Parts: sequence; C-alpha cells; structure tokens
Amino acid sequence: QVQVVESGGGLVQAGGSLRLSCVASGSIYIIRDMGWYRQAPGKQRELVAAVTRGGRANYGDSVWGRFTISRDNARNTVWLQMNSLKPEDTAVYYCYAGNSGLALDYWGQGTQVTVSS
Repeated sequence: QVQVVESGGGLVQAGGSLRLSCVASGSIYIIRDMGWYRQAPGKQRELVAAVTRGGRANYGDSVWGRFTISRDNARNTVWLQMNSLKPEDTAVYYCYAGNSGLALDYWGQGTQVTVSS
C-alpha cells in the first residue's frame, strides 16, 4: 500500500507563485512515476505535470512554460513550482504516484489552489 500526501496550496493573486509538495510513503518500492493532476469545478481531471524515475517530464499544454516539476527519487518526493498563475489555474491539485506496469495508481486527497484576479 502507498500513501500520498500533498501540501502547499492556498490563495494567491494572479501573476503570483506557489510551490506544491508531495510525499509518498508505505510500499514505496512500487512507485515508478509521480506527478500532478488538477480538477476544477465542473471539469474533468487533467494532467498538469508528470515525471518518471529517470527524470523525463511531461507537461499539460495549459501550463507549459509556467510550471516546473521536480523529483527526489530517494525520498519519493515531488514538487510543482507554479509561476505566473492565472485564475484559470484555480483547481484542486492531486498528487499521483504509481506503476503503470503493475496497473497500480495512488492518489493524494488534493490541495486547493485559488488564484484571484
């Protein structure tokens, strides 16, 4: 079993920055990929950023050039640096940890990010 816990959300003005953190614990040897997804009210959950154990990163089109994901494999920790925030970025952000080869996906409870105009 893997537990995933996010932190760092909050209220920020448009143009500002936030840094989210996520730590996975438990059977961490299972984890291969980690990343961030978000869901705004009335919308589908979407990819924000993800990174493999080897450091290959993938970003959603809506955050390209503004967000940066980083990872410490030894600590099973991932961060999301969010710059130039827009009101459209307002959502609950969920941390993901998993192993697609084993069809195992683990999710955090989410942290709220609200961007005011």
